[in-house]
Amino acid sequence: MTHYLDPEFLISTFGLIGILTVVFAESGLLIGFFLPGDSLLFTTGLLVADGTYLHQPLWLICLLVSAAAVAGDQVGYLFGRRIGPALFRREDSRLFKRHNLDRAREFFDKYGARSIVLARFVPVVRTFTPIVAGATRMHYRTFVVYNVIGGVLWSIGVTVLGYFLGQIAVVRDHIELILIGIVVISVIPIGVELLRGRARSRRAATKHDAS
Repeated sequence: MTHYLDPEFLISTFGLIGILTVVFAESGLLIGFFLPGDSLLFTTGLLVADGTYLHQPLWLICLLVSAAAVAGDQVGYLFGRRIGPALFRREDSRLFKRHNLDRAREFFDKYGARSIVLARFVPVVRTFTPIVAGATRMHYRTFVVYNVIGGVLWSIGVTVLGYFLGQIAVVRDHIELILIGIVVISVIPIGVELLRGRARSRRAATKHDAS
């Protein structure tokens, strides 16, 4: 993780506004997929408990980060609904990678409306799933319901987890290892899906050769 994307650096430099901006962008803007959502929220909770950089009450921060998460997904959905077909025809560029969108679409196809909630806990997929939902014309009322549930569970859950664990000395003393662990745990679902996809491809190839 580069210094500029280090959660504590972002919080110490930009404060609560920086946290809300990152959560909003990572929740539904194409350019936000590389931002540190999980580790940023965990560090936010930890620093609130420690009284470092952030002096707002936990309930207020939880309310604001959940609102930013829900709003980010709303923008992603509307963006996908407006230019979705053109987006799926777009070639790779420096910031846009087609495989990220395809991965989110596969995730959405597999889990349906539940993907709006589940994707919250999967980096990269979290950013692109609301865009896919909009592009595929998911019923708006259904999207809003799942968006609110997912946004609240993810943003408040990770922040509160950081808050309570942040009061444990061993966690404070090993915060860098904890953050690395969060990132690793977050990408496990992606790794599992990749392995399953490869296994399915091998089985399909074997059946084709046998026929």
